[in-house]
Amino acid sequence: MNVFERHVHMPSLDGATEWLGSQPLGPTELRGHVVLVNFWTLTCINWLREEPYVRAWSRAYRDDGLIVIGAHTPEFSFEHEIDRIRQATKVREIDYPVVVDNDYEVWSAFDNHYWPALYFVDTEGLIRDSHFGEGRYEESERVIQQLLGIERELVSVDGVGVEAPADWDNLQTPETYLGYSRGERSALSAENLRLNDWALAGKWTVGAENVVLDEAGGSIAFRFHARDAHLVLSSEGREPIPFRVRLDGEVPGQSHGLDVDEDGNGLLQEGRLYQLARANEAVRDRTLEIEFLEPGAEAYVFTFG
Repeated sequence: MNVFERHVHMPSLDGATEWLGSQPLGPTELRGHVVLVNFWTLTCINWLREEPYVRAWSRAYRDDGLIVIGAHTPEFSFEHEIDRIRQATKVREIDYPVVVDNDYEVWSAFDNHYWPALYFVDTEGLIRDSHFGEGRYEESERVIQQLLGIERELVSVDGVGVEAPADWDNLQTPETYLGYSRGERSALSAENLRLNDWALAGKWTVGAENVVLDEAGGSIAFRFHARDAHLVLSSEGREPIPFRVRLDGEVPGQSHGLDVDEDGNGLLQEGRLYQLARANEAVRDRTLEIEFLEPGAEAYVFTFG
């Protein structure tokens, strides 16, 4: 266990905007329990791939005295909407308490800087360990067991869909933001894109955190090297927006993502992460193009796996 050099008391959760799945939990309710606090945001692919482990730990060790608390701190503006957070907990089958941290009060109290982040708290309320990002699952579960004072076989976890582990050996394209505050400048056109280049076609408005399509028929092209390609999308409450995906100019066929059929058709209905492609063959450089058939689509960040 990587014990904190300073034993810091777990900060208060009083800054929560709302609690889902539980009444507010404070020192009285948590006293004598081992607590795992998991910071997340609903569109984060790294959290989505970590979540099956956190969910499994909550279920496996609940009767041993573990309380898992999810802290949802939004990255993008549309992630503040309570109904979206509630829907994400339903889709991910999260059955432990979730703190809605829309004002970043809990995030700031923990001095946290990452999605996802795990904080391991002992029965005295002291933070004994932390981990940021994906991975280290076996060690993290051992930390939980040590804090609970038990030792047994680790849980078996098999993430599927967007929760499946990334194909790290073939992942050569980084997370790429599209808005001007964090994004890399796009190429001038989709013709002859180099690896990890992207380009807009049509009439778009480039904002701080996203690009917004002004007229039907606009598209985004991305040259990538990964098994999976995802895009965070929203539409400001407009009617569902149909879109089409092409890989190297062709329909994706068996390499379609969860949110696209074999002919490349998809539908933007709510703000979340959309899986556009999952390679059904050897991973290689490919050009993905997503075209929106109606205006109003908001695109935030491409992620890969």
